[in-house]
Amino acid sequence: MSHDDVTPTRRRSFRVISAAAVATVLTVAPATAASAGGHGHGDRCDKTANDTYAEVLKCVTVDGVLDHLKAFQKIADRNDDVYYPGSRAAGTEGYANSVRYVSALLRKAGYKVTLDPFEFTFNYPALLEQLTPANAEYATGAFTNSQSGEVTGTVIPVDINLTGDRASTSACEATDYTGLDFTGANDIALVQRGTCSFAVKAQTAQAAGAEAVIIFNQGNDPTREGLIVGTLGVDHGVTIPVVGASFADGSALAAAGSTAHVLVLPSETRTDYNVIADLPGKNKNNIVFAGSHLDSVTDGPGINDNGSGSAAILETALTLARSKPQNSLRFAFWGAEEEGLIGSTAYVEELPQAEKDKIALYLNYDMVGSPNYIFQVYDADQSSFPAPVVVPEGSTALEDLFESYYTWKGQPYDDAEFSGRSDYQAFIEAGIASGGLFTGAEVVKTEEQAAIWGGTAGASFDPNYHQPGDTIDNLDLKALEINSDLIAFAQLTYAFSTESVNGVKGKPVPGKPIKLPAPAGPEGTFNTGDGGAEHVQRPEA
Repeated sequence: MSHDDVTPTRRRSFRVISAAAVATVLTVAPATAASAGGHGHGDRCDKTANDTYAEVLKCVTVDGVLDHLKAFQKIADRNDDVYYPGSRAAGTEGYANSVRYVSALLRKAGYKVTLDPFEFTFNYPALLEQLTPANAEYATGAFTNSQSGEVTGTVIPVDINLTGDRASTSACEATDYTGLDFTGANDIALVQRGTCSFAVKAQTAQAAGAEAVIIFNQGNDPTREGLIVGTLGVDHGVTIPVVGASFADGSALAAAGSTAHVLVLPSETRTDYNVIADLPGKNKNNIVFAGSHLDSVTDGPGINDNGSGSAAILETALTLARSKPQNSLRFAFWGAEEEGLIGSTAYVEELPQAEKDKIALYLNYDMVGSPNYIFQVYDADQSSFPAPVVVPEGSTALEDLFESYYTWKGQPYDDAEFSGRSDYQAFIEAGIASGGLFTGAEVVKTEEQAAIWGGTAGASFDPNYHQPGDTIDNLDLKALEINSDLIAFAQLTYAFSTESVNGVKGKPVPGKPIKLPAPAGPEGTFNTGDGGAEHVQRPEA
């Protein structure tokens, strides 16, 4: 998932590799369902209709979900991409084999599977080395839409604040450069996060004469200590390389007499694929849509972010494959979410309006097994957070169902801001009712939250968020099991009727009915911010 205004992610350091290696075309061995793992149901669930609550809640198991996550881990482990080994990032062998794995299982189960192509910008790792007074290589990454280039030269700090409250307006105004000499041939502006957008900081540095920019994290609180790699947005006019750094590394680069080497390789356009799986119902004009992003960040296998959501909806889809739903079912496994919601946005934008009109609702699952979890539901009714987007009609009904299920199971929950900062963004912009679940990313758990949900206060909801440690061991199985059941419960409910969402009548779910209680209400443990839902790259400071 992507989560505050940026995606703070470590980028592997590297040494320059030949141009021939840069241009090498990926060759990917097929990943079949048989070779990568399989359906965890057992024979009984593979032979039943799985169209009742009792059957579905029995057949969707955490062991079945874990089978898929283990397969994703193996796929990542076998990815020996020259720049991003061990990942399932879009544009790599790891992602291609994830697509093959999911597609093979869904086709075998009887779904109509479409590989939906989209283009995106594939970025190579950046390099940041300090040459003097210390000799060190620092974790870095190129800001999205940075220009490529290589600069070795003098590091010039611009109005930075390394002590006290570390309040920073660094490089926000041209006057910040007063008295600084950027007339050399290779000057590198060192600027601190804070106040204005990353694009403005880069623009002012370029206007002052800098040949490259290093933007380091602000360091004013624990969430602003690590490596910062954000985006410049579009149409920014910056024609020099811009890379990120942590607060500690930025402080080291600020030393007197500092020189550095910055390298950003040219990006390239690649094509990758969303996996779209359809199961027609009696009503082909009323589609119940669930999705999750299949790609990881470049720095790790992405088992919680977002193998967890992908594995849960995959197991749900396989369980429902033999059902005869009233409404049509569609499942999506999105690509390049970590690059800025690219796959899902391209899909919705290219969908004819007549096809958009058939989508009754969209349910998004991005990180549902965080190791230091809290249960959260997208806050469509804005009871905790004013939404920064227009909330489509019907979305509150989706929130109510999720909350009622948690209440039924005796699980406390809280709100996550209905922000559009994951793959539901394009759907809500198209006016499609949307909802989803989230168990937290890099935001730190409070004492109050630990008292309610357990876990460790003072640690992030996912301490390995966007890190190499987001492996098969980076999960809470209780959270994963409860949310996997809820995902399946919601999909089955709406498979038979979406009347509460869009007024289209269906029929009751077969078998013994379940009457959910009214929602108990969110715990209200977030006083500010966006409920921990800080995910996609944003150009803000």
